[in-house]
Amino acid sequence: MPTPSTPSADDVAQATATLAQVQNYLHTDPSVADVLPLLAVLLDQDTGVPILLGDTLRSAARLVAQEAKADSDEIRLIVAGLREAAQEATDWHVLHWDVQRLQSQFSQAADPPDAR
Repeated sequence: MPTPSTPSADDVAQATATLAQVQNYLHTDPSVADVLPLLAVLLDQDTGVPILLGDTLRSAARLVAQEAKADSDEIRLIVAGLREAAQEATDWHVLHWDVQRLQSQFSQAADPPDAR
């Protein structure tokens, strides 16, 4: 497996700017049909934000724990906080199923009555 390239702070800023763009778009009240494809990618059960954020926070906790110069209560609290947040973020992956159910509901609503 090739070594992944090191992301820059600008790369991460671009990712969060894109997320902010989605947020701003949602504030314009687009149709659900237009929003569902965005939500499907955002909440994908394998590659969506909840999974990526959870894995990122877990990795950060591991690195902090490994490289901390002093094993202090403060470091333990920070690591515990990162791990707790990682679990909470990962738990949001279940929203993937809600998006699938919404897609099913809205595709049925778009079908003509004879096609149902």
